[in-house]
Parts: sequence; structure tokens; C-alpha cells
Amino acid sequence: MTGPEQLQPLSLPAADDDWAAWLDERCRGSLARARAMRATLVDVDPADVLAAWNDLHVELANAFSVAGLIAQVHPDKAIRELAEQVEVEANRFHTELMLDPGAFAALSAAPTEHLDPAARRALDKSLRDFRRAGVDRDEVTRAKLRDLNERGVELGQAFSRGIRDDNRTTTVAASALEGLPADWVADHPAGDDGRVTLTTDYPDTVPFMTFSQDAAARRAVMTSFLNGGWPQNDKVLAELLAVRHEHAQLLGYSDWADFDAEVKMIGRGAAIAEFIDSIAADSLAAGQRDIAVLLERARRDDPAVEAIDVANWRHYAEVVRREHFDVDAQEVRRYFDFTKVRQGLLDVTGRLFGLEYAEVPGAPSWHGDVTAYDVSLGGEVLGRIRLDLHPRDGKYNHAAQFDLVPGVRGVQLAEGVLVCNFPRGLMEHDDVVTLFHEFGHLVHHVLAGRHDWVRFSGVATEWDFVEAPSQMLEEWAWDADVLASFATDEAGTPIPADLVARMRAGEEFGKGFLARTQMFYAAISYRLHVERPDDITSRVLELHDAYNLIKPIPDTHFHTGFGHLEGYSSAYYTYMWSQVIAKDLFSAFDQDDLFADGPAQRYRDTVLAAGGSKDAADLVADFLGRPYNADAFRAWLEASPEEK
Repeated sequence: MTGPEQLQPLSLPAADDDWAAWLDERCRGSLARARAMRATLVDVDPADVLAAWNDLHVELANAFSVAGLIAQVHPDKAIRELAEQVEVEANRFHTELMLDPGAFAALSAAPTEHLDPAARRALDKSLRDFRRAGVDRDEVTRAKLRDLNERGVELGQAFSRGIRDDNRTTTVAASALEGLPADWVADHPAGDDGRVTLTTDYPDTVPFMTFSQDAAARRAVMTSFLNGGWPQNDKVLAELLAVRHEHAQLLGYSDWADFDAEVKMIGRGAAIAEFIDSIAADSLAAGQRDIAVLLERARRDDPAVEAIDVANWRHYAEVVRREHFDVDAQEVRRYFDFTKVRQGLLDVTGRLFGLEYAEVPGAPSWHGDVTAYDVSLGGEVLGRIRLDLHPRDGKYNHAAQFDLVPGVRGVQLAEGVLVCNFPRGLMEHDDVVTLFHEFGHLVHHVLAGRHDWVRFSGVATEWDFVEAPSQMLEEWAWDADVLASFATDEAGTPIPADLVARMRAGEEFGKGFLARTQMFYAAISYRLHVERPDDITSRVLELHDAYNLIKPIPDTHFHTGFGHLEGYSSAYYTYMWSQVIAKDLFSAFDQDDLFADGPAQRYRDTVLAAGGSKDAADLVADFLGRPYNADAFRAWLEASPEEK
């Protein structure tokens, strides 16, 4: 077997090369090899069948990873559509594979007496996957499941495409830019008609909603933002919910949420509703307290303001932070130049986890914005990361980590891609936090890329744990000493520690109502899958009233632009579930010295590098020396900003 030191990163075409041919070779080539392996699986010696199964899934994972990434980032729409077609083909093959009684019988015959714990876990998880796919059902049912799987993939792609390609704009008077940072205003010149065109991309929308003093303009911009994907995604989502429900019921589950929760830490669908209501109750008092502060401040500007809604909450939260906590976001952002932040992120995570990043100048990629780095630990090359961090037409318009290559010991290096939409100049501190968060997934992917079994590679834990390591890494983006190492103004002066303390106090303001907002999102995710309402818009508004303390804007359709309904499906609760665990994980670190020897290295080795080789609860217990609990989360939620 080839040693890790001899492995080479995946060779990508240059931006202007023939990506169609390369996709065909890389993805369809992997699928062809996987099909050939499937055809011979029944003839493999039972003692070797588990290894053959793993080899097959390496090929399948390679096809999925590349197609899933390129479908979201390539500048050429035709290439994105080709990648989506490859995803459909890969999903079709995977569905057929998991419904193949011959493949199931071959794997079931694998002897178990000499398997080590990792191999036994891989076998048990694979056999469970077969049963969850419906391999033990009659042929008519299996055929129906095949059709439902394929239709679900098509609908999921259509839903994501409906958001990604809905490039809405809003024009506002140039006067509406009063209060915006000078560099942002310079990047948004008025046209001959004296009006400025704003997109729904985050670098346009978030600063405008934060700083513009024009309430009507803010409302217009937010209305455009909240109608992304409308109306086409309404019908797409309704059918997607129906397909998932039928799929789950064919397999004997009450609904999709119950089916989906079985393989997560939470275990059962009904527990999702219980968790949502528990967090909503815990955060109500703090949320109402802070909403009252925002409303009082808004009425000082306009006594006619009736409520804090999605068009004014961000603006008045900024006003309160500036006036009550002496935090001016425009003062803050001058310390966060994008280039310095990107390098600072590498320096911080390198020091924290013992990693070394070597930039690969001129590494071929799909766009000139992409930068590449080889990542090493203790002299061993772990893999390569790519950073694609600025917005462009047709690109995935949120922030996420995508796999490019799943790492497998002795077979292939781990490679991942960070896909975000940050400004090229000065960043909001929220952007910095997001960058640290998403980079946490990238570090997880690379560190966990040295397993023999591909199903344990990378961020392969239960889905309601995957956000916890990234949420914990956000804490380093709030530490004064950490920030001072890279957050400097034009003169090179580091961000003052007292400003960071005020920023943190200001950030704590609003955590109650923002937790309720998260539970609104989670309730949409869960309830729509369980209830499948005829009028989704009306049901979403009911859930808004039940959970969100921030009021909606009439005639908007949040659900059609809520991309997580495709990926998270019924389980958006996982974000808050992970945050509960993240607060507990962070309690093990020295709060006065986040680089103190010991915790970071132990956490790196016991949690991150372990990938999916153990249940998440066991990984956390290995690190903490005890089962996780919600004590640290509740203490954080209940503490007022002043107490901080």
C-alpha cells in the first residue's frame, strides 16, 4: 500500500480548461469503477468482502464529492448543470446498490470473529444502511423506493437551484446609503437616475440592513431577500415534503422526521419537537427583555413603530450596541481587512492544532479567486484545502465547507473547500466569526482523513453533532489576545482589548430572541416534514408567531429561500443541539489562555481526528472525561450581558 508521504493531491483543470471532460473522467470514471466492483461483489471471498465494499465506497464518495462541489461553484452554468446530472447518476447508482439483495447477502456473509472494532463498526453501520434503504422489502416496494429516491434528489437540486439562480435586486435612493461605511458606499455608486442597485447577496444585504437609516428602503431590501425562490420553490418544496413522507412510510416509519432522526444523537422524531420547545422556553425571558429594549429604542426614532420585525431588528440591535455598549460596527470593521483575517485564521488554527499551511501558488482551480494550501501535521501532509471566499453570479450564496476528496489512509489525501461570500475589503466581525466557524469544518475534514474506512472520514459523525466543533472554534474569534494577533487598522494598531470586551457584551445582547429565531427555523424544518400543510406560507407564519419574537413582513415567503430545508431536511434543530455541546466542550479550555498546552491537542486527537469512528457522545466523553450536559449552555443563556 502506498505510504501517505507519497500521495498527491487531486489534479484539477485550470479555470479555462475543459471541465466537462474532466468531470466525465473523474466522476463518471469513479462511478464506472464502482459499478464494476458491485458486479463482482458476490464473487469476492467473504473474508475480503468488507474491504471490497470500502473500495467501492471510496469511488462513490469521490464522484459525489466533486459533483456536489462543482454544481455549486463553477462559473459556467453548463458545467454546474453537468455536475448536477452526475449527482443524479451517482444517487441512482447508490440507491440501486443499497436495494441490491445480492450485495446485502455478500456483505452479511462477512466473518466477524477477527474484525477489529473499527471494521466491525463499519460493517454494522453498512448493514444498517441496507435495512434503512429497504433492501429486505419486496421487489415492488424496492422499485417504488428507487423512484422516490431519484425524485427526491431531483427536487432537492431544483430547490437549491431556485435559490441560487434567483438573482433579485432592489433599487434604493442614494440617500438611503446614509450611515453606511464609506468604502461600502464607494462600491455601490448611484446610476444616472440617482438610485443604487442592491443584490440579495450577503455583502450587500447585511451591511445595508445594519446601517441604513432609511426604514422604508430597509423594508424593500428585506422583502426582496425574503422572497428568494418565490413562487417556484413553493411547489417544489410541497412535492419534496410529500416524496420524503411517502419514502419514510414505505420503510415503516411514521414520518420523515422519525426516519431521519434514527441515525442522529436525538434518536427519534418526537424528541425534536421536545427539544425545540425546551430551548424556546429557556430563552423566552431573555428574548422578551431584549426585544423590549429594541422596541423602546425604535420608538424614540418613530413613535409609530409597532413592533420589532425582520426589517428593523438588525438596525436597532446595532444602534443599541453602539449606544448601550459603546460598540460601533463601523469602528470595529476597520480592524478586519479580509487579507489579514484570512492569514490570521491560518495562523490561529495552525498554532492551536499544530498545523502547518503551505500556500500552493497558481494551483489550478475553477476560478481565479480560489487559493490553495497544503496542510501538514508533524511533518506529515494531511491534504489540501481551497478557499473560495467571494461572491459571484451562479455561486452558492451562503457559507459552507464542501468535500473535494475524502481522505483514506494510504489511498488518497483529504481535500476540502471553503465556499463563502465575503467582501474583498473590510469585513464585519460577524463575517469573521462565520469564517472561523466554517473553517472548523474544514479542519475537521482534513484531520479526520486518515482512517482506513471511508465512512469514518472527515465530518462523518452524527448530523446533530457536526456543528459543535465549528461553533466552539467561534470562541477564538471573540478572544482579545487572539484578535490582536491579526486584527489591526491601517496603521497596524491592534484592536483594543476593551473594544473586544464591549463587542462581546454587545453580542450577548439579543441571544435570547436569536435563540427563539433559531427555534423558529427548527420548527419550520420539523413541522413542515411532519404536517405537510397545503398552505405552507400560512403555516410558516403560524410558526413565526409561535416561536420568533421578531415579527415577519407581510407578503414574504421565507421558506422558499430557506436552503437548509434541502440539506438539513427535518433536522435544522441540530444547529442548536450542537451549540449546547459546543458550550460544554469549550468549558474544558483555559478561558484566560486559549492556546494553553493540553486541551487543544487532546481535543484535536480525541474528537476531530476521530471522525466517525465512534458515536459523538463517546467522542465528547473521551475529551471531557464525562458525558456532556447542558449546564454551560444554560449558564450562558441566562447570564445578562452586564454579568459578562
